[in-house]
Order: sequence, then structure tokens, then C-alpha cells
Amino acid sequence: MAIKNEVWTIGSIIKWTEQYFRDKGVDSPRLDAEVLLSHVLKKERIYLYIHFDEPLEAAELASFREMVKKRVQRIPVAYIVGAREFMGLTFAVSPMVLIPRPDTEILVEAVIERFKDKAQIKFVDIGTGSGAIVLSLLHYLPMACAAAVDISQDALTVAAENAETLLVKDRVEFYLGDVYAPLTAEKFDAIISNPPYIPDDDIAELEPEVRDFEPYGALAGGMDGLDFYRRLIVGGSERLKDGGFMAFEVGINQAGTVAALAKSIPELGKTEILKDYAGIERVVILYKK
Repeated sequence: MAIKNEVWTIGSIIKWTEQYFRDKGVDSPRLDAEVLLSHVLKKERIYLYIHFDEPLEAAELASFREMVKKRVQRIPVAYIVGAREFMGLTFAVSPMVLIPRPDTEILVEAVIERFKDKAQIKFVDIGTGSGAIVLSLLHYLPMACAAAVDISQDALTVAAENAETLLVKDRVEFYLGDVYAPLTAEKFDAIISNPPYIPDDDIAELEPEVRDFEPYGALAGGMDGLDFYRRLIVGGSERLKDGGFMAFEVGINQAGTVAALAKSIPELGKTEILKDYAGIERVVILYKK
């Protein structure tokens, strides 16, 4: 990245970086430039538009230059700045956890809708990662409490940090282990998960930001992408209270197959499939009779 020694304003550096990112094949070049510069300046993005003519200090320019170098290496913006917004909240993230996606908000909103008129509920989030799902739910459901499970201690460390930042740490218990293994015999009102669901052979075809930087274990779902759903569903019914439900995010064209897996479990009854903002079937909800 070659930036000449001249006076750079907020407006000129954004314009230059946008074109540089576009030339390097970076998606959303303008947005990425603005997010990175906002982080350097410790300002909201709206500040950039109001102060287009404000010159950058040498230290700010140097810091921004290093971030731009990382972005053209296809390191995700969220990892560069160490945070990602989800459900209107800010979550710390690192390469040890999957970056929260807007599509996952469909899952969170669905659970909130089903619990909004209930009190004293307890649910479990399997594969919690950054804690984006479980902690968002606790934020918007102030009477709820939860358990969160992950096989990665590094992920649980990130999630615990987010729980403290969001002031919900007293209502969540973190467990290290594989799927249901670390849990007691306690029954829950809901089991929630955004598990790994990408078929193993498809990972090589993912965009480099995902393939090369996000944790493989949070992506790979086995040969057909359904390994974790099988385990979640088979072991889940006995961990649900009567009338409780399991709610899962699923990949493209997986919803019908995941819903069908529940047919072999006598305790499970009604099934719902919810679409995301693009009309893709994104969430499967399985109810216990």
C-alpha cells in the first residue's frame, strides 16, 4: 500500500482506500474503508460524513495503513478491529470464534418471539462461540437464564468477556465440552444452536475470508453438513421440558432434511421452518410434545 506523504483528509483517504480495495477484489470496499477508519478514529461512521475535510494525524494514518494491509490479505474486518455488531449489540471477536452474521439474527428473533411473554425460562446454546446468540437472548429477555457450551476453551474465554461487557454474566453458565456431554441431567425450555453445517468438501470453495481465517471447526459439518444436527436432535428431546423446543440455524437447502430428522423421535411433534430476509429457509424449530 503506497500512500504518498501528503495531507490526507477523511474524505480523500476513504475514496483512495475504496478504490484500492476494489482493485484487490475486496467485497464492500467502501463499507470496509469506513469501518476501519472509524475504528482508528474511535468515532461512529456518521462522524466521517460530517468531517470529510478533517485531516488525519500521522499516527492515525499509520494505524489505518496497517489495517488496510491486513484487509487486502483478506483478513476479515471483524478480526482486524476485534469486534462485530449483532442484534444491535457489540461483541468482541477473535479468530478463535466464528464472526456473527445477520442471518443468525433470524434465529435469535424467533426465540425472543416465543419467550417474550414468559418468565423464569432457561435455555442452552450449543456451540456458543462468541456468545452472540445466548448473550443477545439474555439481553432482550431479562428474566431468562442460560447455559452455553463450546468445545473450545478459547471461544468460551471470548464469550465470557462478552457476557461481562453486556452485564449478563450472572445469568449464564459456560461449559467446556462436546455438544451435550458437559451438561447435567437438567431439562431446558429450549435448545438453540447455530452448528457447523457446511459440507466438508465445500469448504475449499468458500471465500478466502471464511476459508482461511475463520475456525474450521465452526464451519465443517461432515460429509453432508448434517452431522451436528443428527447429534443435536437425537440427544435433545430428553433434555427438553414438555412443550419446549429446539431452534437451529441451517444452511441453504438443509431445512427440509433437518426437519425430517425429527420424524424418527417420537417425543417431537410440530415443526416450523422460517425464512431469512432473502427468502431462504434459515431456521428450523422442533417442538417437544
